[in-house]
Amino acid sequence: MPRWLPDLAGAWVFYSVLPAWPWPAPTFQRIARFAPWIGLLIGALQGLLWIGLSRLGWPAVACAPCVVALGIQLSGGLHHDGLIDTADGLGAPADRRLEAMKDSRVGASGVLALAMVLLLQMGALVQLDAQAPVALCLAAFWGRVSPLWAMARFDYLRADGTAGFHRHHGQPLQDGIPAVLALVVLALLIAPIQLLIGAPVAVLSATVLGLKLGGHTGDSYGATVVLTEVFTLLLLALLIPAS
Repeated sequence: MPRWLPDLAGAWVFYSVLPAWPWPAPTFQRIARFAPWIGLLIGALQGLLWIGLSRLGWPAVACAPCVVALGIQLSGGLHHDGLIDTADGLGAPADRRLEAMKDSRVGASGVLALAMVLLLQMGALVQLDAQAPVALCLAAFWGRVSPLWAMARFDYLRADGTAGFHRHHGQPLQDGIPAVLALVVLALLIAPIQLLIGAPVAVLSATVLGLKLGGHTGDSYGATVVLTEVFTLLLLALLIPAS
């Protein structure tokens, strides 16, 4: 059995709510490298829902909230929870940010951040219309690339954090290989200008949050996913014709 296969099974379990594989038993040490593939799958399922609803006569304004809700459901809300906690942390004084992020109570900053993100995401999808299925795949893929940059570039801030294993077991150069392979596959199907729009967004999202927080936590890893998805969709909506 290939040594990477149990980690791929672990990524499937960790990053989605899809049924677990019957074999092999999942391991979780280096699952982050396969997150872009899981994201691509989630984006493809969202795209299929968009296509199906469109063929039933649903307008883009009705399709958008449905596919956004599906994406949140398929990921178990993992990344949006991180966005809420990160926003609450950034809204607190600098010396209390990690404490605010760990607090289970949701603050105003977190609620507002989630609301703005969802509105921007749905607005971009409505504008993209017929191009939305492709855009969803690209946004979900680049969203999961962003934490790889965060893990390679910035320290992990919590000594006892549950997401510390990502960076502890990470091998930055090797961990980028699955994402590169996914890019090769996508390049056969999508124009390069569309394909690469999310790359600078992924790096910038992880970098800005890392600089603001002085490093990253599991919550901010999730926030980079959501922010990269949203701003990738916005850029695609601005640069690519809707039909």
